[in-house]
Amino acid sequence: MLAATQIKRAISRAGALARVTEGPAPTGARHLADLPAKRGRGAAFARGRAASPRGWSQAQPGARRVVVKARYVRMRAGSRAAAVHLRYLQRDGVTRDGSPGQLYSATADRADGRAFLDHSEGDPRQFRLIVAAEDGAEMSDLRAFTCDLMRQVERDLGTGLDWVAVDHFNTAHPHTHIVIRGVDEAGENLVIAGAYLAHGIRERASELVTIELGPESTMERQTKLVREIDQEWLTRIDRALLRETSDAAGGVIDLRADGEPRSDFDRQLRIGRLQALERLGLADEIETGRWRLAPGMEQTLRDLGERGDIIKTMHRALTRHGAERGAEQFAIHDLREPLAAPITGRLLGRGLGGDELGDRVHLIVDGLDGRVHYVELPAAGADAANPPIGAIVELGAERGAPRAADRNIADLAHRTAGIYRPADHLATTRADPSIGDPEAYVEAHVRRLEALRRAGVVQRLDADHWRIPADLEQRAARHDAGRSQMSSLRVLSALDLEAQIRSDGATWLDRQLLARDPVPVAQGGFGLEVEAAQEHRRQHHLTHGDARRDADGGVRYRRDLLATLEGRELARAGGELAATRAVPFRMPAPGDTIRGTYREAIQLASGRYALVENAQEFTLVPWRPVIERSVGREVVGLITDGGISWQVGRDRGLGI
Repeated sequence: MLAATQIKRAISRAGALARVTEGPAPTGARHLADLPAKRGRGAAFARGRAASPRGWSQAQPGARRVVVKARYVRMRAGSRAAAVHLRYLQRDGVTRDGSPGQLYSATADRADGRAFLDHSEGDPRQFRLIVAAEDGAEMSDLRAFTCDLMRQVERDLGTGLDWVAVDHFNTAHPHTHIVIRGVDEAGENLVIAGAYLAHGIRERASELVTIELGPESTMERQTKLVREIDQEWLTRIDRALLRETSDAAGGVIDLRADGEPRSDFDRQLRIGRLQALERLGLADEIETGRWRLAPGMEQTLRDLGERGDIIKTMHRALTRHGAERGAEQFAIHDLREPLAAPITGRLLGRGLGGDELGDRVHLIVDGLDGRVHYVELPAAGADAANPPIGAIVELGAERGAPRAADRNIADLAHRTAGIYRPADHLATTRADPSIGDPEAYVEAHVRRLEALRRAGVVQRLDADHWRIPADLEQRAARHDAGRSQMSSLRVLSALDLEAQIRSDGATWLDRQLLARDPVPVAQGGFGLEVEAAQEHRRQHHLTHGDARRDADGGVRYRRDLLATLEGRELARAGGELAATRAVPFRMPAPGDTIRGTYREAIQLASGRYALVENAQEFTLVPWRPVIERSVGREVVGLITDGGISWQVGRDRGLGI
């Protein structure tokens, strides 16, 4: 009983909870409902306004409307989510002229995002705001407004704040993204009262906009409300109707002349909106002047509004590429469900997903299936691939193709009644002259087994005996697919179609031309562009002697065309790089052990390569995500027919 009493007292001291955002919070983020409304900085201001006879001034006649979305995100050590979020806020196309957004702060017109993140290292949380004035397009200087707002917020909270902001003009309402560090000016944890986040910042913003533009006239307000009558999103009129429905007997709204006393304008406004909702199937006139709203109307309108915003975003991406598609060709995928089938196509656009406060990124892909797809991914996963606009990408669950190591292990275990022995594998490998470092080769297989053991796929009996299931390859492939997010991103080519046609490397177009089962191409949209590009690529190969025509008109490509093209491109790129380095270039070969310092990643038509350099030479070898954090460090890699096995530092294995 004592514990329960203490809990109740603690809840009472914390006060009510405020909520200003809807929908599920992204990973690592929490709604404002998780913040105590009566405790924290700004609580006194919120209590004072709430207790005032006039209440919040933003609700008074003449006040200019401002929408403020706020969320705080817990900062995790080693996470790149905050950096990704800040980078996407500065993406192309958010300013009036379509150029990248520019960060600014209280003290600098051009703020350094990297320095801001460095200062934020170790912060417990990060506050993210979006401030959008309804009349923002009429304001003279959005940056000056934001600086004034943040100075007032600092006075209300009684502390200086470390913040950066960026203005966006890519929607009908110009708006500002503000990111605030989770510590105060003394370096202590910054706790802001939920009521202040929910109402106080909006109050201060409304005051500033009203001072600049003057009070909103009755005519202005009525004109804005009339515009909302036919909109397919949740409007102020809908909120008023919902309040009336909750108060009305039987949930019925009575708009008859002898019903509730209202002005003629308010009655006509409600009737017009209800007729629009009836056309959407969200309201029903049960008798003349009496209406009933459909269950779930509020959520349906929110979903319609979100879908409308997504469609506008897709149209903008298509327009930038000079492409046109009908609305029937748009596919908006449910974020809660994995993709039913992989999507292959051209990347048209990307940006922050949802309410732009969380850690998800949307991608817009012009698919080979003739449709334009909108998909959201975790920001870190989408950013790691970092494909340029115009790149050829694949979205969807991993294909689950068996790894070379899994095939080797399964084959050896099949010969010995399901038992794999590293010692036997080493003896076999030493007899193969094509493998330069047998010990490293077998160690790579053991590392793969350790990963599968942790997943429950294989069993380690002792240091030299592993029990392998008969369906190892299938189970391992399912394990790899399961580790991916609901939707994964693969960059099939960092080059657009035009660059692939002219390239001397092994391109995605070449893989399509040579594949036994190429990705199907629709006879419309981007599919037509791909077919035309494939024909140009065939002519390129015929011109350069990499293909010839048969007597019947068919095209025959040279044997090992992909390997030939890749080698040709590597030799050219290596020669060009050698002119800028102190050591010569060496072409890698299967079985080679690569030792040196990982300098940088090089993007070629044939793929992405890691430049590894030592005192005698440098080489280009296939890049893998696992090596990216090892720039400037010594690495060891073993080239195999199935890929490359990396080691970073002493005895630190990175897998295959």
